[in-house]
Amino acid sequence: MKNFCSRRQFLKISGATAAGWAMASALPPWQMLSAAEIAAAEGRYVATYCEMCFWKCGAFAKVVADKVVKLEGNFLHPHSRGVLCGRGNGGLGLLYDPDRLKAPLIRTGERGDGKYREASWDEALSLVAEKMGKLATDYGPESLALFTHGSATSHFFPLVKAYGSPNVAMPSFAQCRGPRVAAYDITTGSDIGSPERLDMANSKMVVLLGSHLGENMHSSQVQDFTQAIGNRAKIVVVDPRFSTAAGKADYWLPIRPGTDMALLLAWTHLILKNHWYDAAYLEAYANGLEEMIGQYDEYTPEWAAKETDLSPAVIIETAQLMAKNAPAVALHPGRHVTWDGQDVQRSRAIIILQALLGTWGRKGGIYLASKAKLPPLPAGKAYPKPGRPALNRGGYPFAGGEGVTNVVRASTLSGQPYPIKGWFVSGTNLLAALPNPDETRAAIKQLDFLVAVDMMPTDTVVHADVILPECSYLERHDSIAQLRGRDLRLSIRQPAIEPLYNSKPGWWIAKELSRKLGLEAYFPWQTYAEKLEEDCLAWDIDFDELKEKGVVLIPNSENAYIAPGNPPVFKTASKKIELYSEELELLDFDPLPRYVRNEQPQADEFRLLYGRSPVHTFSRTVNNPVLNELFSENELWLNPRPAAKLGLKNGDYVALVNQDHIKKGHIRLKVTERIREDCVYMVHGFGLQSERLSKAFNRGVSDQELISKYVVDPIAGTTGMRVNFVRLQKEA
Repeated sequence: MKNFCSRRQFLKISGATAAGWAMASALPPWQMLSAAEIAAAEGRYVATYCEMCFWKCGAFAKVVADKVVKLEGNFLHPHSRGVLCGRGNGGLGLLYDPDRLKAPLIRTGERGDGKYREASWDEALSLVAEKMGKLATDYGPESLALFTHGSATSHFFPLVKAYGSPNVAMPSFAQCRGPRVAAYDITTGSDIGSPERLDMANSKMVVLLGSHLGENMHSSQVQDFTQAIGNRAKIVVVDPRFSTAAGKADYWLPIRPGTDMALLLAWTHLILKNHWYDAAYLEAYANGLEEMIGQYDEYTPEWAAKETDLSPAVIIETAQLMAKNAPAVALHPGRHVTWDGQDVQRSRAIIILQALLGTWGRKGGIYLASKAKLPPLPAGKAYPKPGRPALNRGGYPFAGGEGVTNVVRASTLSGQPYPIKGWFVSGTNLLAALPNPDETRAAIKQLDFLVAVDMMPTDTVVHADVILPECSYLERHDSIAQLRGRDLRLSIRQPAIEPLYNSKPGWWIAKELSRKLGLEAYFPWQTYAEKLEEDCLAWDIDFDELKEKGVVLIPNSENAYIAPGNPPVFKTASKKIELYSEELELLDFDPLPRYVRNEQPQADEFRLLYGRSPVHTFSRTVNNPVLNELFSENELWLNPRPAAKLGLKNGDYVALVNQDHIKKGHIRLKVTERIREDCVYMVHGFGLQSERLSKAFNRGVSDQELISKYVVDPIAGTTGMRVNFVRLQKEA
């Protein structure tokens, strides 16, 4: 038997709660009007870009009688192309979620017990300013750390830097794409972009390793993937689970989890041994081929088959297909790539394969980023030099400016090399993002002060001393997004309606707090619309046109492929792709990716895998009344053979006990042939413990609570989290 497969509201709301958390008394607009009435109603359309995930698709909000009743994709926006996914349409649910934060709140009980009183903005911001002033006096401004994600970063990052702290950390780097960013920086000098610059619409072959296209619902990329399938591109999906993408594949490779590096090195071995690489391309644009020759002789298909549980034949056949279809091969680098602590090197192995196949800058491979440049904006007031060095990189050479969350958390716990005594948390639910949430809760207990800016009362937010309610993306301006893909476009976010309740935009919160801290010189504008208009003036952009269309194209900014007069630009020391990295060698790391065997589960254990639902963005959307109706509770995928051995059947509820004896339940079983026997799988983001989230509270199981073990990548400092094992216990 071959080991691969062929292509193949009603919303009930509970009673009123305490002031500041009170639910809306009226039904939201989509429940008051039928679809036909919404379509027929005359209204105004406001251009914006979505914040239901980080893809930031362009959209138009239809507004009728000061109510947003519909969202539509913007055809001019390259990330949406006129289409919004389910989550994008769920923006209405976010806007009108009855559980959203409605007024500033100040803690009255013990931290984490959920007891708050409503406050005015002046009182709440004055208290935050007072606490920040005390931190600076007692410990120095470096004792405040910013944890942030999303558009609000452009407001609170300048505030914290003006305050004098260099300690900024983003889970989007440390717990998601950081190893990939570091690997591209080392190997090519620049990242592959966000969205990734994969030319899938023109690819002859698409290779996915643990990338769940169709479940992550990144709109433009899913459209390109669909077009590749329609063009009969060969699709290879490497995944221990028969994902949505695997269902569209010519080859599904159900790999043993933790052995992807073995497969990548075997592919590299075959391409080198058989001279299937693009020699002319490598001569022109890469360094290190000679150093690679002979270094991969041991990584034969037969060797890799034993590691990966794949057949040598399918390893050889898929390598041959890549060589045959090169350079039009879209080898996806993945996005959530914090797997096992060897993640930078695994990402480098993917990039090296991309280079050997000559895909960078070639049609069907990786298109070049636009080289268009906007005029610089006027320089603002210089930030003060911090009194002490940043902790956020933790001594990891490629941690980058986005920082390492676990390092800041560790310094909070230990007080070394200097104390972190305050956290400013904006737009991120740390308890659902960082591994080992018990460490996060312990760190929070060590703080003198925690302030949270968010829309929703998440598990992290309800630990804050002061909660500042930010309005939704449909109620605010944010910075102009620069979309640097095939060409350069600018996209605007602007409010469709005024902020509901007593919520405020992030820019307003940052500006008012700067005034109370005596830092108003860093925010020298009255409204954010004024700032955006000034930016457009500096860039020679018609602000009125941008507001109307939502997107403007910078003329003559496309340069997608290598051509005479349009060479690729590599910002490495050699100005070429560094296959063999002397930079890593000087830092005592392997200059070439090598295989290190990962721990495997015991006979009665399963490796814990996690992923995404196409209608949810992690824990951010599971309480959304529109999206929760579609997917309200996660399930645990289990293969039928171990299920039978354990006496379990489809629909049973089980508890999970991990290797550190942490027990979490209960979760419904999905017994399916679509997953290997040695692992289980669940959708991330469920099992939230904030009682203020009426639809998400205690629904399903939190995979994060079971991720008590993690391995730190020595190159980037990021956390490998797919190293946890669980046993199953049947529940009544």
